[in-house]
Amino acid sequence: MKVYKTSEVRNIALIGGAKSGKTTTAEAMLFEGGLINRRGTIEDKNTVSDYREIELERQNSVSSTVMYTEFKGRKINIIDTPGFDDFIGETVAALHVVDTAVMLVNAQNGVEVGTEITWRQTNKKQTPVIVAVNQLEHEKANFEETVRQLKTQFGGNITVMQYPVNEGHSFNSIIDLLQMKMLKYPDGGGKPEVLDIPAGEMAKAEKLQGELIEKAAESDESLMEAFFENGSLTEEQLENGLKSGIISRGLFPVFCLSAKHNKGVGRLMEFICSSAPAPDEMPAVKTVGGKELKCNAADPACLRIFKISIEEHLGEIAFFKVYGGEIFEAMDLVNSANSGKERIPQLLLVAGKKREKIEKVCAGDIAATIKLKSTRTGDTLNSAKNADDVIVPIAFPAPKISMAIKAKNSGDDEKLGARLNEMHKVDQTLLVEYSKELKQVIIKGQGELHLNIAKWHLEHLDKIAVDFIAPKIPYRETITKSAKAMYRHKKQSGGAGQFGEVHIMIEPYTEGMKFQSEFPVRGTDEQPLPWGGKLVYNNCIVGGAIDARFMPAILKGIMEKIEEGPLTGSYARDIVVNVYDGKMHPVDSNELAFKLAGRNAFKEAFKNAGPKILEPIYDVEVMVPAHRMGDIMTDLQGRRAIIMGMDSEGNYQIIKAKVPLAEMNRYSTALSSLTSGSGTYSLAFGEYAQVPPDVQTALLKAYEEQEKEEE
Repeated sequence: MKVYKTSEVRNIALIGGAKSGKTTTAEAMLFEGGLINRRGTIEDKNTVSDYREIELERQNSVSSTVMYTEFKGRKINIIDTPGFDDFIGETVAALHVVDTAVMLVNAQNGVEVGTEITWRQTNKKQTPVIVAVNQLEHEKANFEETVRQLKTQFGGNITVMQYPVNEGHSFNSIIDLLQMKMLKYPDGGGKPEVLDIPAGEMAKAEKLQGELIEKAAESDESLMEAFFENGSLTEEQLENGLKSGIISRGLFPVFCLSAKHNKGVGRLMEFICSSAPAPDEMPAVKTVGGKELKCNAADPACLRIFKISIEEHLGEIAFFKVYGGEIFEAMDLVNSANSGKERIPQLLLVAGKKREKIEKVCAGDIAATIKLKSTRTGDTLNSAKNADDVIVPIAFPAPKISMAIKAKNSGDDEKLGARLNEMHKVDQTLLVEYSKELKQVIIKGQGELHLNIAKWHLEHLDKIAVDFIAPKIPYRETITKSAKAMYRHKKQSGGAGQFGEVHIMIEPYTEGMKFQSEFPVRGTDEQPLPWGGKLVYNNCIVGGAIDARFMPAILKGIMEKIEEGPLTGSYARDIVVNVYDGKMHPVDSNELAFKLAGRNAFKEAFKNAGPKILEPIYDVEVMVPAHRMGDIMTDLQGRRAIIMGMDSEGNYQIIKAKVPLAEMNRYSTALSSLTSGSGTYSLAFGEYAQVPPDVQTALLKAYEEQEKEEE
C-alpha cells in the first residue's frame, strides 16, 4: 500500500447507539474502497469489524475496531465503536484521534439515548460530526421525524445535505442537494444512476439547498458577504464554506443511508474525501506543558497510543496516531511518561484480522505496532529532540459500578491478579484495586454488561472461574460527644510481666475547634488520616504519671483501633484523644503493655461517646425519557435518595440526587429494566453522612454476628 501524505488522510469514527448500523456501514465502506470483495453481515458472523469470539457470540461490538480503506485518492481510517454505554471508553479514545465523527442514527427510532451519549462525547472533544440517517429501507423509517428530533436535540446547525424520495421497503432514490441531482440505486446497491430531480421534488430541493448554502456561508465572513452580494455561492466557495462549517461545528451535514443494501455509502465517502477535514486542517492538540502540536510531517516524530489490544498469534498490538514527523520501522522513540526507550519493531495497517506491513507512516495517519515494552494506552512516544512533550491524557469516564471479584479456586489468585492488570492495560475504563479496607479485590466498570464481558474473558479465554460479590461498603465511624475511659493492662507470667494503665478522654474533632480545658495540653500530634478526616492526639500528662517514651506506643494502639473501628470494623475519623493520666510499673511497664492499654481504653471510650456510623453518599445524575420520570423518582426514593433538582436536555430529563452507595448496588440493571434500556446514569463520590438509626442498628447487629462466626 502506498504511503499517504497528511493532506490525503481522513480519520473517522463511526459512533451512535446500539443497532444503528455502524458495523454494517464500516463493511460497506471497506467494500466500496476495494479492501474486501464481498460484504459480510452480522447475522452471518463474517464482518471485518466484529471478528472477536465474544462479538460473534453476542452479535454486538464490545470493542472498537480500527480499519482502513482507500477511496478517490484518499486513505480513510475508520474506527468502528461499540454502541452500548458500557463500552463508552472505546468511543472516548477514538474521538481523541479522529478528525470527524460519523454519527449513525436509526431512521426507525430517531434520536435514542445512545445517540445522546455519543453526541455528548463529541461536544467534550469539539469533534466535527457528520450525521448519517441509516436503515431507510425499513418499513418504519421516518427521515423527516428523525431530522426534526435531531434539530430539537442538537440545534439548528443540523443541516440536510440529502433526503430520501421513497423511504421504506422501496427505498432506492436520494435527492442530493450539493449536486442537485437524484441518485437512483440498483437493487443490489453500489453505484447510483445520476438523474435530474423530478419536477415534483424541485421546490423542496431548492428550499433545502438554499438553507444549506446559507449555513455554509455563515462559517466565514467573506463567504457571508459573497452570499449577500450574489444570493448564492460558487462551487468552490460552497466547498470551502462546508469544510469550515464542519470544522467549527457550525454545520452538521445529514446524509441518507441504507448500509445493509449499500445505498448512499459511496456518496458519503466522496463527501468525507472532499469536505471532511484532513488532520492538518484541525486545531492543534496541546501538550501538558501548553505546547501546541499541529500535524506536520516536518516536525520531530511524535505519536500517541490510543488503543492496546491482545490479538491471537500476535500478542499485544498498540494502535497509534502520528502527530509529528514520520514513523519508520526499527525507529527508536522515547516514552515521555516513563522516559523508557521503545523501538518500533514493525509498522502495520490493520483491518480486523487483515494486517499489512508498511514502510512508514506520516503525520496525521493511524497505524499499529507490536511488542512495545512499557507503553500503555494514552502514552506519548517522541524522538529524542522532543522527549518531554506529553500530549494531554485521554480523560476516560469515571466508573459506574463496582463488584468484588474472587477466584473460585484459591490457586488461581495470582493468575487472576496478573490477568486483571493486563485487562486494565487494554481497557482503561476497567479499574482494578485491592482494598485493604474492605479486604476485597474490587473491579470497577461502566456497567454490569461491561463487567460481565470481563468475566466472560476470564472464564472462556483464561480458564479462570470467578465469582462476583457485592462489595462491602466503606463505612466510616465517628463520635458525637466526649467520653472518658481507663484501661489497665496487667499480665504476670513468671518472670517480667506487663503493666500499663491509661486514662483518656475523647471528643469529636471539627475544623477550628477549641480543645477541652479540663486538662492542660502539653503536646499535640495532629494526623490527617489516609481515608479522610483527622486524629488529634493530645499529651495531657502531668507529673510523669506516664513516661514520655510510652506515648508513641499508646498512639500506636489507638491507631490500630481507628483502622478497625469498634462498631463495624470500618475506619474511624475526626476524633480528639486526650491522654491525661495513667500508671507505670518500674519493671513490668513496656511499650506493648501501653499499646494494648491505649487500644482498649480508646475502644471503651468510643462506645460511650455517642458513636455514629457514616456512609458514603454519591452524587447521581440519571438521564431518562420524560415519560419514565415517575418510575425513576419512585425507585430513587426507595433507595433513600434526596432529589437535588431536575434539568432537561432535548427529549430527556436529568434527575440529580444524592444517594447512599449502599443503595446503588446493581443500579444499572434496575435502571435498564425500568426504562427498557433507554436510561443512563453517572455517579461521583460526594460526602460522608450519618446513617439513619435503623440502618445503624442493622449494621451493628451484622457486625456482631460476623465476629461471633470468626471466633
